[in-house]
Amino acid sequence: MPMKSPTKIFIILLSPLLMYCQEKVSAEETIQTIITETEAATVNNTVDIVKEGDPETTVKGVVTCMFATMDVLRKAVAKNCNLIIAHEPLYYNHLDSTDKFQGDPVFEEKKKFILDNGLVVWRFHDYVHRIRPDAIMSGIIERLGWQENIQDGNYYQFEFPQTTLNELLIQLKKTFPDNAFHVVGNKDMPLTNVAFIPGASGTDAHISQLRKNDVDVVIAGEVPQWETYEYVRDAVLQGRNKAIVFLGHINSEEAGMEFAAKWMRDFITDIPVEFIECESSYFTY
Repeated sequence: MPMKSPTKIFIILLSPLLMYCQEKVSAEETIQTIITETEAATVNNTVDIVKEGDPETTVKGVVTCMFATMDVLRKAVAKNCNLIIAHEPLYYNHLDSTDKFQGDPVFEEKKKFILDNGLVVWRFHDYVHRIRPDAIMSGIIERLGWQENIQDGNYYQFEFPQTTLNELLIQLKKTFPDNAFHVVGNKDMPLTNVAFIPGASGTDAHISQLRKNDVDVVIAGEVPQWETYEYVRDAVLQGRNKAIVFLGHINSEEAGMEFAAKWMRDFITDIPVEFIECESSYFTY
């Protein structure tokens, strides 16, 4: 019987060794690598901690998302990805406190699904915003195509050739076609300068921008309607050239988590890194 060539024998013998020698990395190690790569100073009292699952779990694949919804979790399992990196809370409040949800059927089913499928859910909120430039804004700017409109290197300030609020809304609607925006202002108002404040940054952040002479419109995620809405309404009724557009929290930040997945692929190279869109939590009627 003819002998196999030495090269073939070497490959046959070596292949099992490669399988066993492949480095296994835990969720905790992966998380620490991500934090290190942000090059951010340590954030005290950060919410960026493991929210559910065993941090020592070996990572098979990574999913980034805005919210770790049931659909996102199911899709992650289907993709064989077990480290879920979400920008926002897992359990319906900022600190993911679960005391008041003990025995709640929605909470219990979600937790059981995570544990039964060996998933680890980590929040990536404080550190992703501290990447320079802010990775969430980098994703939004890429999605909107506003790279040429960044004002003086400030990723939250944009300058346009003079247009109207209505024309700006038409452009935004092309990018975010689902659901309605909330808009306070005169649709025919002229504008040049726009401030973008993603997420739920709060009324103080909105008003501090609206006070500026060189800000015509603020684009934001969400806020209680009895706060910024009423401030801008009075400003408009006083004849001021101001407006605010609320895109919804998800629209205002989700593209940043898609950007984060691309960013992670530069240093997480041995396992898949996927982005899963969570879509809107509501519909408009």
